[in-house]
Amino acid sequence: MEIIVGVVLAVVVLGFATLVGFDRDRAFYPTVMVVIASYYGLFGVMGGSRDALIAEVAAAGVFVVASVLGFKRSLWIVAAALAAHGVFDYFHGHLIPDPGVPGWWPGFCGTFDVVAAIYLSWLLMRNKGSVPN
Repeated sequence: MEIIVGVVLAVVVLGFATLVGFDRDRAFYPTVMVVIASYYGLFGVMGGSRDALIAEVAAAGVFVVASVLGFKRSLWIVAAALAAHGVFDYFHGHLIPDPGVPGWWPGFCGTFDVVAAIYLSWLLMRNKGSVPN
């Protein structure tokens, strides 16, 4: 079920962002990536594990750096970061033990991330490397 919800929510949210023009600014998708990366830190706090929180913040830092680089250089970096975060979601439990992560979260978030990466890639290909103005 979490995979279906991830697909539907990604399509609805990102389609809505395009429809109303939220994603006209090149900062939109990097900001989405930063927010996505921050959730695991929240789960580290919720789980009450200091070690998990430190590991989650370090992992999020990688995706935040990719978001900034993508914002400054190319949104293709952000698309790659979204896809990489989707893969990270699926392996998260094997990499960082975090008792605060809901069991359904990796499937949901991983699916949302991969759909977002595909959607942004489609926009970039359609618009020759930039988001629509």
